[in-house]
Amino acid sequence: MSVAILDLGYGNTDSIRHAFARLGVEAELVTDAAGAERAERLVLPGVGAAGFAMGKLGAAGLVEPLRRRTRPLLGICLGMQMLFDRSDEGDTALLGLIPGEVRALEPAPGAPVPHMGWTRIEQAEGVGLDAGDYVYFAHGFACDDGPATAARATYGRPIPAAVRLGHLWGAQFHPERSSKAGARFLAAFLGA
Repeated sequence: MSVAILDLGYGNTDSIRHAFARLGVEAELVTDAAGAERAERLVLPGVGAAGFAMGKLGAAGLVEPLRRRTRPLLGICLGMQMLFDRSDEGDTALLGLIPGEVRALEPAPGAPVPHMGWTRIEQAEGVGLDAGDYVYFAHGFACDDGPATAARATYGRPIPAAVRLGHLWGAQFHPERSSKAGARFLAAFLGA
């Protein structure tokens, strides 16, 4: 099985590669549409701002290939958000693969923004996670909870910790930094 990670100079590619290596899979770094299309499983990482990341995808000619993709695609953190329709971070149009919006987290008692740290999963189904698992988050924006939610956490509001819609997978948390729970999530993606 071939696994590729998009490397457009803005993501957490090294730690994701190491997480797959711990599962016995050597993930290739790819930078263009040909490399992305070749991969059986593709990872869209993300750290930073939605507009910047979408600009990088556009400049690399990856927006339409990602929209056409029918094989497993995993978005991590900002990469998951990019699967949705729109982000209110700069009013940015995203890939539009999963219906819904990405909104800023609002500070709440016990929930400062950005959300940095371990948070308990309250509900999970079909993505290798269990209710009660703790996973590591680092974000200031989150997708709206909706039909694609496969694992849920609460941080000021209910947020999808993970989504799944057909061949599309997403993790708002960082599976590569989430110990055994993160490894189970990545293993489930590999088995999809």
